[in-house]
Parts: sequence; C-alpha cells; structure tokens
Amino acid sequence: MPSDSDQMLPRVRTTSRFIWFIAILCTIITVSVIIIGITVFIAYIAIRPKVPFISLTYAHLDIFDYSESSSLFTTKLTIKIKFQNDNAKAHAHFSDTAFIVGIRGLELTKLVLVPFDVSKNSSVEYAYQIESSPILLSPEKVVLVDLSLKQDFANFELIGTTMTRWRVGSIASVKFRLHLNCQLHFVLSSRDSVGSYCNSRG
Repeated sequence: MPSDSDQMLPRVRTTSRFIWFIAILCTIITVSVIIIGITVFIAYIAIRPKVPFISLTYAHLDIFDYSESSSLFTTKLTIKIKFQNDNAKAHAHFSDTAFIVGIRGLELTKLVLVPFDVSKNSSVEYAYQIESSPILLSPEKVVLVDLSLKQDFANFELIGTTMTRWRVGSIASVKFRLHLNCQLHFVLSSRDSVGSYCNSRG
C-alpha cells in the first residue's frame, strides 16, 4: 500500500517529440531568415545598387490628319523608350510593363511588354510605331483638334508603369514600381517634337 509521501510526489510531464520538432524547426527558420537578411544587407552595402529607370528618348509625329467634312481623325507617331540599368555589378529585371498613348484624353493604343532582363551597366531600347485607324471625333474632340491645327501645335500623352528589381546571383531586391508620365509636344508644320523627353526619375 503506497505511503502518504508517495501520494504527495508531483507527476513529471514530458514534452512530446512533436513539440520539440516544431520548436527546432521554428529556430532553424528564424536563424535562416536572419542569415539571409544579413547577407542581403552586406551585398547592398558592398554593391550599392541603383534603381533602374526608364526614359523616353525619341518622339516624332509622322501623320496628323483631320477631315473637317467627316470629322475623322488619323494619326501616326514613332517613339522610343529606353530601359536603363546603371549598375556595374547587378542585373536588372523588368516586368508588368504597360503604357498608354493618347491625345487630349483620347486613348490611341496600349503598349505591353513581356518580362525581360537588362545586363549590367547596359540598356535596352524599344521603338514603337503607333498608328490609329480613322477615329470619328465627338464634337468636343473636334474643337480640340481644330484648335491644335490653328495653333500648329499638338500635345500627346504617354503614361505607364513598369516593375523592376536588381539581382546579384541568387540575391534579388524587392520590386520597385517606375512611373512614366510624358507630355509629347509636336510642331505640326514640321512634325518635330519639342521638349518631349522625360524619365521615371522625375
């Protein structure tokens, strides 16, 4: 028969193997995250990467035609957009690239690019020819186009965004969203652009 002293002894509860496994796994994950963070920080300090950027480098108005009798408007322009990577030790990646070209709030086309890479200290330039089919203008747009013809001056808009990140080996930065908001100014008599060059740096 057990004595009173035996009945007073506390029961010892042992930690299950599952709890130990979870604790060890969490510790490993935490240490791994810390090591990765330190590695990225050291790489950033050593390389000091710059955020890649985009710019409009060329614009020319090829056609600007308006028929007063039918209110039909046709236009064609050529533009070049450059994707620049000034990093000597890091590659750049661009994705989700889309631009809209319009005039006086009238959308002409949407330009879309598949994801691509730009090598170290390099750039990639894309040329676009934007040509609209004859557009029937509303009375409000007729007034604006007629005003452009009288002033010998036309304003187009190039608006869009792209996502970019730099990469060194297996280490990559977070994604940065770049914005391009350009006003394209053209002299209609010469079709030349005036002060139309802009970039995502502001």
